[in-house]
Amino acid sequence: MDREIKLRAIGIIHTPYKNPKGMPIQGKFDKQAKGRIEVFPEYRDGLKDIGGFSHLILLYYFDRVAEERLIGRPFLENEPHGIFSIRSPMRPNRIGISVVKLEAVEGNTIIFSEVDILDKTPLLDIKPYISHFDIREDVRNGWLDRHFRDGRIPERTRLR
Repeated sequence: MDREIKLRAIGIIHTPYKNPKGMPIQGKFDKQAKGRIEVFPEYRDGLKDIGGFSHLILLYYFDRVAEERLIGRPFLENEPHGIFSIRSPMRPNRIGISVVKLEAVEGNTIIFSEVDILDKTPLLDIKPYISHFDIREDVRNGWLDRHFRDGRIPERTRLR
């Protein structure tokens, strides 16, 4: 089995965040922040019908992460957890995922809000968020549930 996989960027994500400091840990914690995606011209046809969706799932590459860790500390606490139980960018394949709110599609540009991505991040793929498929019942959120008891939002929702 070949263990190497080659991917190519389909666009560039532009956001107001030039560095991680002050960026929300998830886009839903800053509904006002806006970004835009410049989809490369050869992939423009793939945007057909995307405007009918309210939210998108963006897959992107953490291109500025230099180290890889299998154990890390999430932003909400100091207790270490395995990398596959947190959303740290220091992953073996450095693939990020974000759900964003689609605001507009203009040619090969997507305008979106609820952003938690660094400026000039390479975009790997776009998928529509579909509530019929993506919402699950009886969900457990592991160690994170202790930070969201009684519907409260944690105090730390931005990177330091």
